[in-house]
Amino acid sequence: MTIELRTERPSPDRLVLHLHGRLDANTYLEFDGAALPLLTELPHGATVVLDMAGLEYISSAGLRSVARIRKATRTLGGHTLLLDPQPQVRKVFDIVKAVPVSEVFTGTSELDAYLDRIQKKIIDEADGGK
Repeated sequence: MTIELRTERPSPDRLVLHLHGRLDANTYLEFDGAALPLLTELPHGATVVLDMAGLEYISSAGLRSVARIRKATRTLGGHTLLLDPQPQVRKVFDIVKAVPVSEVFTGTSELDAYLDRIQKKIIDEADGGK
């Protein structure tokens, strides 16, 4: 089986990577080769969203790919968030504690509400708490 990756840029500082298939020892190099170069185009403080609704399976090799994405995004001063992982994939993340639970969202509305809160907090801090 293969990994399919579709990208979306809903805003200049947000990149959404839609994953479909399996992220494992047979597909992680393909994923890394497609995804990591996209991060070099992001501005400082950008958010990368890994939409995992179509991801059926993840192995330790796949977890390392996610870790590479997270590390590269942190280097840019940004965040990596997981969106809608299927139960079996979410369980893998739960078991290995690879991603803080606060960075895993069950749907787009939950993700957008989180991003709204973060942005409002930054604006409030810039305004001196007014």
